[in-house]
Amino acid sequence: MTTAEKILQEVGNLKPIEQAKLVDNILSLLDKPNDELDKLWGKEAESRLQAYKSGKLEAVPLEQALARYK
Repeated sequence: MTTAEKILQEVGNLKPIEQAKLVDNILSLLDKPNDELDKLWGKEAESRLQAYKSGKLEAVPLEQALARYK
């Protein structure tokens, strides 16, 4: 059994609130600022906005987009 599997097994024994706090802490560790990635996403967002404004990209209602994942 790997260390990660052992940890996961231990997490299964925690109360739900403790599990949630642990998940939040782990996500905080993974959510480090990355200027290069932020710039890339900024360019992508601008590109998509321009495509939408010019009629090259069509928007769909949120409910329709979420229905694809049900």
